[in-house]
Amino acid sequence: MAAQPPSMHLRGLQTARARLEAWLEAERDQLVLWLPVALGAGVAAWFLLPDAVTWRAALLAAGATALFAAALGRGGRAGRAVTIGALAFALGLSLVWWRAERAAAPVLTRPAIARLTARVERVDRLPAREIVRVRLTDLAWQGHTPRPTPTRIRVNIALTDAPAALAPDARIALRVRLMPPPPPAVPGAFDFARVAWFDGIGATGRALGKPAIVSGGTNGEPLRARLSRHIQAQLAGSAGGIAAALATGDTGGIAEEDQEAMRRSGLAHLLSVSGLHITAVVGLTMLLAARLLALNTRLALTGRVPLLAAAIAAATAVGYTWLTGSEVPTIRSCVAALLVLVALALGREALTLRLVAAGALIVLLLWPESLAGPSFQLSFAAVTAIIALAEHPRVRGWFGPREEGLIARMLRGPGSLLLTGVAVEFALLPIAVFHFHKAGIYGALANIVAIPLTTFVAMPLEAAALALDVVGAGAPAWWLAGHALGALLWIARTVAAAPGAVAALPAMPHGAFALMVAGGLWLELWRTRWRRLGLLALAVGAAWALATPPPDLLVTGDGRHVALRVDGGRVALLRDRAGDYARDMLAENGGSDDEPVLLSAQREAQCSRDLCRADVIRGGRRWRILATRSAYLVPAGELIAACRSADIVISERRLLRGCTPRWLRLDRATLARTGGVALTLASGRVVTVRQAGDRHPWVTAAALALDAGPSRKGGYRERSKRFGERRPARDPIDHAPREPDTAPVP
Repeated sequence: MAAQPPSMHLRGLQTARARLEAWLEAERDQLVLWLPVALGAGVAAWFLLPDAVTWRAALLAAGATALFAAALGRGGRAGRAVTIGALAFALGLSLVWWRAERAAAPVLTRPAIARLTARVERVDRLPAREIVRVRLTDLAWQGHTPRPTPTRIRVNIALTDAPAALAPDARIALRVRLMPPPPPAVPGAFDFARVAWFDGIGATGRALGKPAIVSGGTNGEPLRARLSRHIQAQLAGSAGGIAAALATGDTGGIAEEDQEAMRRSGLAHLLSVSGLHITAVVGLTMLLAARLLALNTRLALTGRVPLLAAAIAAATAVGYTWLTGSEVPTIRSCVAALLVLVALALGREALTLRLVAAGALIVLLLWPESLAGPSFQLSFAAVTAIIALAEHPRVRGWFGPREEGLIARMLRGPGSLLLTGVAVEFALLPIAVFHFHKAGIYGALANIVAIPLTTFVAMPLEAAALALDVVGAGAPAWWLAGHALGALLWIARTVAAAPGAVAALPAMPHGAFALMVAGGLWLELWRTRWRRLGLLALAVGAAWALATPPPDLLVTGDGRHVALRVDGGRVALLRDRAGDYARDMLAENGGSDDEPVLLSAQREAQCSRDLCRADVIRGGRRWRILATRSAYLVPAGELIAACRSADIVISERRLLRGCTPRWLRLDRATLARTGGVALTLASGRVVTVRQAGDRHPWVTAAALALDAGPSRKGGYRERSKRFGERRPARDPIDHAPREPDTAPVP
């Protein structure tokens, strides 16, 4: 019997498989670049999935995918690629899970005041903020011991109270007020609880009074601290702080307004010791070493000068990394520099995407949790964009070396720098908006001047000044370096103050961010025409992010701070007295770059000292919002009546059971379960910090802290009686008091 011809469906599958294999064969040199991407996808999956059940399910799914691809791949590239990618995904998820379990340490669950002696593990002097931040371990508690008992804490000491001899490994005695590491105040805000968990920090707080040094001190002060202090003694103000940051990575001497100007102008990357600084140090060292070694005729004739210069530059890179505190971004840049030097020594092309992939792979294997932070994402996104652009054939044709006139050569360099800056700004824009809810618009233009100024003027002058200080002749070089850094600050302040310098957006949906990241990687890592599909993912993600409306109402996890979006797009704050951090955080997460205003001054609101009632129109209907704004309690009957007339009621206290608004009640009991809340009234969308079923270890620790909270003994009746004599009973909103001897409410 004649064999039956294959069905059309089977032939279609065979054709699709053949085309897939042909495409992967054309991209065979690029496949290895996706190994760290698959590893990072596993790490990201652990952060996004809620609990151990789903983590195990993801591991099983990855294993099944690897086996299925290996069985059906029949030796093709597609089967091998999927198998290796699935195994890398499982490895990434397992690594970060293991790191989280290994970092587990007791976390304080309620505020405490205690006396203790401890060993100083790290000292960060922040003169611009007038504090010294210390990390303490080997804690010995005196008297009352908090439960659970942290093993490592972070404490802020007032600059005037910090002992001059305070240094790592010193043992100090102090009285502190401690708090649990705070979770995000509202959805999209910075999650310090997660960072503290991986650092093993179980509590944060501030010193009450001046600590006493029990043992150790000045003799153990690290070189980094001494060098920072020396630099800031030579250059005053933020210029000295930036000079210290360039040399040691210590940004504590930069005024907050200047740090904000650097962020708004897109120049903040200059303050973090990373690729630019390592490159400048390695390049300058290699150039000087090669020139000096070439003076030896015998050595020059052997041809070993480049190899020896590279070895000296590698040692300098390692030393600079150690000097600047060995932070993860610096280590990452140092690893990349060492790989470049090895490639140069072997006679290979150094700056390739394979180098970036190798660096990312090393960092993810050692510190998988760093993927969730903006530092990892920003630095690798910038470097990947630069190298992918430089490797593009058309760009190489535009800016490659050629015979041309002087003017054309002079224009080609700035044009290349501008194009690179624009590409980097586009690569960093989604990450900056996702983490910081704002991004600089003129960063590419500012960097055209700022990067050469920093790399070729400020840093060499500072290095020369430090070298001349050995013989006491560094003053002229410091004077020139101060003017160069003053010019850098002028650029930052001018660009930051320009109209439209910053684009502010609310918290971006995770799905939109994932689409843009995937689209960018697809566009940068492939080489054939299919790479253009990345533009589609980028466009969809960007449209999704832009279509997401800013929240109308933000409530912090403790219920104390409320931000309402009023007419004109500005953010109005419930409390007249809110700290700078709370004001900036609520404005940023509300998608506003303007200074927050007071809710009590808005026409939509009526406020007394104890309550605010605001009426806003969203989605074609009127919403009434009622919020408490003091620790005093109003008469129960009037509060219940006010609650029933409101759609949303917000309070930092536990409200009466009879306080039943028409839609949503956010009091202490509710916020203890949800954390901070963001509300979009037109769509009825509610986003909370704590998602149902989230069992990440820092989330469960924060939940215990919220549940513990202040003591609730006595309840509403006892507290009402306690405060009844201190403030007369009056209408919750009416500005006219009921008793004539009570002062009017402003």
